[in-house]
Amino acid sequence: QVQLVESGGGLVQPGGSLRLSCTASVITFSIYVMGWYRQAPGKQRELVAHITSGGSTNYADSVKGRFTISRDNAKKMVYLQMNSLKPEDTAVYYCNAALNGISRSGQGTQVTVSS
Repeated sequence: QVQLVESGGGLVQPGGSLRLSCTASVITFSIYVMGWYRQAPGKQRELVAHITSGGSTNYADSVKGRFTISRDNAKKMVYLQMNSLKPEDTAVYYCNAALNGISRSGQGTQVTVSS
């Protein structure tokens, strides 16, 4: 069973940057579709970005051009580089691993964008 641990969240001013990291404890990391979701207070969890085992990426329209997802299969890690952050990006960000219809998420890391 895959276990995921996120890190890198924090408080940042509008226009700033953060890099989230996620470490996965699973032998077959490279075959998983990895993603980042977020949930703001009072809102449903939404997909931010995902990256396939082959490296194909997909982004929510709200973050296109600002966020970049990447993965390092050798280190079993996935990253989310977030630039030009906006207050509406404030949320708990969750790392997610999916394979054959089964999905697992970490416990999340808080990102707060505020002046």
